Amino acid sequence: MPNRLFQGIINQMREAIDRVIGVVDEGGTVIASSELGLIGEVRKGVIAGGVFNGPLICVDSSTYKAFGDNVHPEYAVFVEGTDEVSRHYAGLIAISLEQIKKSNDEKFDRSNFVKNVILDNILPGDIYIKSRELHFNNDASRVVFLIRITEATEVSVFDIIQNFFPDKSKDFVININETDIALIKEVRPNIDTKDLEKLAQSICDTLASEFYCSAIVGIGVCVTGIKELAKSFKEAQVALEVAKVFDNEKSIISYENLGIARLIYQLPTTLCDMFLKEVFKKGSIDSLDSETLFTIQKFFENNLNVSETSRKLFVHRNTLVYRLEKIKKLTGLDLREFDDAIVFKVALMVNKYLSSTPVKY
Repeated sequence: MPNRLFQGIINQMREAIDRVIGVVDEGGTVIASSELGLIGEVRKGVIAGGVFNGPLICVDSSTYKAFGDNVHPEYAVFVEGTDEVSRHYAGLIAISLEQIKKSNDEKFDRSNFVKNVILDNILPGDIYIKSRELHFNNDASRVVFLIRITEATEVSVFDIIQNFFPDKSKDFVININETDIALIKEVRPNIDTKDLEKLAQSICDTLASEFYCSAIVGIGVCVTGIKELAKSFKEAQVALEVAKVFDNEKSIISYENLGIARLIYQLPTTLCDMFLKEVFKKGSIDSLDSETLFTIQKFFENNLNVSETSRKLFVHRNTLVYRLEKIKKLTGLDLREFDDAIVFKVALMVNKYLSSTPVKY
């Protein structure tokens, strides 16, 4: 990583400095240079001349300035020439690269810290100590977006998401595995869930339209404090898993909007199985055909309104009533009654959950 970082900076300085410049590591190997042909060259005079032991050293027609750790510097700048101008250039470039390296190291250290926090790989007592060391704002409100790539793609979605959110001091993009990328986003306090969903939708839309990449996003609850980030991350995970069972057509799933599905997902499968057997004493839920289930779905969508549902289904009102009576005869539940409708709705969701999860005894 330092090699690429240094080479990028040296390339930018090349036009402004009329001399060959570069960086050597503590073994004397050139790892970055304005003359690309020098990269990989081993300069034996660097070690023999004590470049890493002094402030400014002239060796083999070049001026060197070590930088990095004050006790044991890891790198040294070299500038062609041994005159005063070369010494001036070497000092300035060394200061610049040292500050850039520190900033880069801190950025990656902060990203690793955040990753360890959300994955519970750090002790709670160490979180606050480390956050103070990294000057982490512990009072900011943050939320975790878990972006899951649903189809294989050749583009680097991680890099794309990083480019979406370039402020590395506030927002963090973390690679979780081959398909999941976590975005830890700093937000204003009391932000509305709809605003978070709009942001998530814009990410999905951009990935789809510009990079032909399909993704879904789970959104945790906004939290304050570093320690709570793990909670928001787990909620985003649960949002995606629950949606996979109950509503696999949605691309944006917020934990706060999961409703009763979240409760069912957390129930033991044995308890769910017992519930279904108790509800459908007269007959199995499997005895209902697809047409009947579709009728039930529309009836629920239209708030148990017989007239409105029959209009949406393009059937006579009496036909719908006949179907509801048939359901009552099969299951013992009258969907026109609010209490029975609630029980039946929950039972359908429980059945869907069991169909995706084997019963554990």
